[in-house]
Amino acid sequence: MKAAVFHAPGKITCDTVDDPVIQDSNDIILKVTSTAICGSDLHMYSGGLPQVRPMVMGHEFMGIVEELGKGITHLNIGDRVVVPFPVACGGCFFCQHDLPGACENSNPEHYGPEGGILTEKGGGLFGYTDLYGGYDGGQAQYVRVPYAHFGPRKVADNLTDEQVLFLTDIFPTGYTGVMWGELKGGETVAVFGAGPVGSMSVKSAILHNAKKVIVIDTLQYRLDQIKRLTGCETILWENAQNTIEQIRDMTDGRGADLCIDAVGFEPERDLLDRAKAILNFEKGSIKVLEACMSAVRRGGTVSILGVYPVNYDNFKLGQIFDKGIILKAGQAPVHPIIDKLMKHVEHGEVKLDDIITHRLGLDEVAKGYEIFDKKEDGCVKVVLDPWKV
Repeated sequence: MKAAVFHAPGKITCDTVDDPVIQDSNDIILKVTSTAICGSDLHMYSGGLPQVRPMVMGHEFMGIVEELGKGITHLNIGDRVVVPFPVACGGCFFCQHDLPGACENSNPEHYGPEGGILTEKGGGLFGYTDLYGGYDGGQAQYVRVPYAHFGPRKVADNLTDEQVLFLTDIFPTGYTGVMWGELKGGETVAVFGAGPVGSMSVKSAILHNAKKVIVIDTLQYRLDQIKRLTGCETILWENAQNTIEQIRDMTDGRGADLCIDAVGFEPERDLLDRAKAILNFEKGSIKVLEACMSAVRRGGTVSILGVYPVNYDNFKLGQIFDKGIILKAGQAPVHPIIDKLMKHVEHGEVKLDDIITHRLGLDEVAKGYEIFDKKEDGCVKVVLDPWKV
């Protein structure tokens, strides 16, 4: 089959690889009909997350059931399904407590309670390094889906792939960031980052009846797109202090009720930011998270959806304590919420596919990663057709 294979930072190519096979009674083999490049994939692409051996990329995918393990009774060959990005068993303590990203069984070689940088990680993730289970991903023509008794969800015939594809990750992730804020209606939500996850956070805040949604980004074209799609207010990031002051000015001096970091550890950085990271032996920067903690009101919530894979010096614990900030972070618990989110799509209460800017064949995957990483050609979201090669 054809698949997008990671070889080294900056090198992902469309290769011919072995077809996947059933390895366990709860496996299925999926013929992938649609897949997408996620912002999290860029952390592997940049070298921010280490990976030595070649790996099939991708954790946003859906398709048609091609083969069934003997233990799968609720699916049939030919069923069309969408697959949550965490690999989760459904039966362990954490799966039973609605935390599939912490599954105790899906990452046996690297799992543990510590949450270290290179040891004792969480549960498995599709196409996301050996540290998270080493599972080949779905930027391919076929993919093996483990624990298929728990993960895949059937898709109604009247829904297109693009209408539901983002139920795999970015919509549940954006929704989780808002859900953690426990909105009652009428709040102000500030979303840092107008990429795919930030866009889904905006849509989710609107679903939760936020009174005002403010989106912050360094690129005007991304702000223009999300404003056109949702009617939100926007701030073009020039520097942190100016951004924080604008948010306070828009909230009677208090700050936003909820700030969402949809950027993570690889924001745009100047020479001073890069020098600080080198001096402190850090990867990337926490400048966006620091801006969130300043821009949120006292007693407010900061949801961290962007990836932070290492530790950082000078973390402002004193500010968190003084302001009484609630911090929530981590992988989205897709499995417990995907059915609810599917209903929002089915009922027309949210539109997900309007953020797509590029549709490419799998053979153009190198171009897709490049323009997404460099934010060229107005790129916000790339969807790949595995059968266009």
